Amino acid sequence: MTQRKIEIMDTTLRDGEQTSGVSFSVSEKLTIAKLLLEELKVDRIEIASARVSKGELEAVQKITSWASENNQLEKIEVLTFADSGKSIDWMVASGAKVQNLLTKGSLNHLTHQLKKTPTQHFVDIKSIIELATKNNIKTNVYLEDWSNGMRNSKEYVFEYLDFLTAQNIERILLPDTLGILTPDETFAFILEVRNKYPNTHFDFHGHNDYDLGVANVMEAVKAGANGLHLTINGMGERAGNAPLASVIAVINDFLKEVEVTVNETALNKVSKLVETFSGFRIPVNKPVVGANVFTQTAGIHADGDNKNNLYFNDLMPERFGRKRKYALGKTSGKANIQKNLQDLGISLNDEELKKVTQKIIELGDKKEVVSQDDLPYIISDVLDSDTIEKRVIVENYVLGHAKGMKPSTTLQLILEGFRYEAHAQGDGQFDAFMNALKKLYKTHSKKELPSLIDYAVRIPPGSHSDALCETIITWKREKNEFITRGLDSDQTVSAIKATEKMLNII
Repeated sequence: MTQRKIEIMDTTLRDGEQTSGVSFSVSEKLTIAKLLLEELKVDRIEIASARVSKGELEAVQKITSWASENNQLEKIEVLTFADSGKSIDWMVASGAKVQNLLTKGSLNHLTHQLKKTPTQHFVDIKSIIELATKNNIKTNVYLEDWSNGMRNSKEYVFEYLDFLTAQNIERILLPDTLGILTPDETFAFILEVRNKYPNTHFDFHGHNDYDLGVANVMEAVKAGANGLHLTINGMGERAGNAPLASVIAVINDFLKEVEVTVNETALNKVSKLVETFSGFRIPVNKPVVGANVFTQTAGIHADGDNKNNLYFNDLMPERFGRKRKYALGKTSGKANIQKNLQDLGISLNDEELKKVTQKIIELGDKKEVVSQDDLPYIISDVLDSDTIEKRVIVENYVLGHAKGMKPSTTLQLILEGFRYEAHAQGDGQFDAFMNALKKLYKTHSKKELPSLIDYAVRIPPGSHSDALCETIITWKREKNEFITRGLDSDQTVSAIKATEKMLNII
């Protein structure tokens, strides 16, 4: 079966930049444009609106200069306006060769915004198309508010399409400007247009106000749309546009009768770069590109994956340049931990695995997720603790720190089976703890506490969680030095745990 080719036009640099608070610099626009065309391999990109600013003109000039040198110029498009030729002059100065002319696709917009009749509007559009042709600029035409036009003034829409299909244009662009369409309407409206004008190229431009952007795009393709307008990470005004990554996955998996040339493996890379440049954060649960979408948290899922990939679907992370992860938290269980140990090349026996699992569950009750980078630290802490006989227990403590007052600690210690308590102040919470400890040992123990000669705090290298920090304390007793480590989500508590280990060693 011959597949029908669908053109993908990315409008992140134009419509996506209308996301509140987003503005790309000249160099950022050029970098994104190169990635979209060279790595993602979209068919076309809409990069700017004419006459916006001096910076916008400079950005378009940079992109068109690069595109011209790399045989990509006809893939570069700019939004223009019915403004008596001013946009065409701007296009000429920018070096761009394809205009996407914004016109009125509903009688409501035409009557109340432009205050013109259809005949007057058509005359304006004809003159701009002719002027563009004279300047070797190709024309695509947007029918702004087309979705409302089809709902409420269909006679006008088809009168306008009759006119446009007789003009020297490349494509007609049909936007759901306000994101109001349902999937059923999208299919019916596109099909009606497609059947009436079988030889015309139609693009569909979907917005996501009702979270139906991807569903509407799917129906537009089924109904015969020739092209789609999408943005990286679903950026765009209000609730944004139909997101590129989700649409590509849907087309590749569910619409086998059509073909797109977008390179799936580059989707995540480009998504992350656009996130960085724009400051527009990707929700962690966003399909395909979200941080959590290839992370299994429940232990039963990891167990099923071990047995026969029972919780896999066609959205394999490798397709998008990603890897499946198994989260470490209170619901993860032994199966998740074993998956992470395999990745790290670590093996534990059943008893050790049980103890590590319990530690992760305890941490999960405090912090939702522990990262794979934290795992070696947890293992070290758990197994190291098992080698020390606990004859001294830090039973309870109260750490106090108030403005204008010295930090203080009240400490309760079990020493050789007896419970003791002391209170002290210090220059910091841990210093106060140590002062209280010294009081207890001076009164109730024949042991002399070693000197603290080094104190270091670190988080696991590469860890993206805030679940753990490790405190490493070097002690000196007579002429010998030794080190103890403590692990906790709280820095002072991790130091206290390291100190408790020291007490049991001495």
